Parts: sequence; C-alpha cells; structure tokens
Amino acid sequence: EVQLVESGGGLVQTGGSLRLSCAASGVTFDDYAIAWFRQAPGKEREGLSCMSSGDDNTYYSDSVKGRFTISSDNAKNTVYLEMNNLKPEDTAVYYCALEPTFTPSAPPQEYDYTYWGQGTQVTVSS
Repeated sequence: EVQLVESGGGLVQTGGSLRLSCAASGVTFDDYAIAWFRQAPGKEREGLSCMSSGDDNTYYSDSVKGRFTISSDNAKNTVYLEMNNLKPEDTAVYYCALEPTFTPSAPPQEYDYTYWGQGTQVTVSS
C-alpha cells in the first residue's frame, strides 16, 4: 500500500524559507505523478506544483511560481518542495499526493490523485 508522509513544516517569518519533504513507500509502479497542494482555513484545496516520475517537466501555479521548486530524490523515494520568500498568504496545511500511471495536468486537480499524505502545517508570520 502506498503511504506518503510529509515533513518540514513549521513557523517562519515573512521572507523566510522552508523545505517540505514527502517520503513515499509502497510505490511499486514505474510511472506516477506527484503533486503538492495546500489548504488554508476556509479555502478550497489549491494545486501548487506537480511533476511526473518519467520526465523533468514541472508545473507551478501563478501563486508560487518563481518562489517554490519541486524536486525528487528517487534513491530516497522522496519529493521536496523548496519554498522561498514566504508570505503570510502561504500559511496553510501542505499536502503531497500521488497518482500511479498518470500524466499530471496543470494545474494539478485534487480529484486526479488517489494517495495523499496527512499534511504538514506551514505558518508564515508577518
């Protein structure tokens, strides 16, 4: 069974940086899409970034483009979200999600992903 575990969230000041990790286990398929989402209180879940295991193509939402970077370490079965120049509006619970044998659409859509992590809280103070 696929399990995703996020880590790396926390409290940071405006302009600061965090790196989120998403450790995957139980992944037995060769191709998959992986994405990062976030959900702020009272708001819908927002797709931020996605990538495919089969190529280097990445996608970023306008809200994070130029500030966030998605990357992967296949040897560690881990995907990262490097977040720089954080703003108070980035405060949310951040989730990673995985879908096997799937070419990710842009922007990533919540309904396309079967496996989800439990989320990690990111709070940016002003």
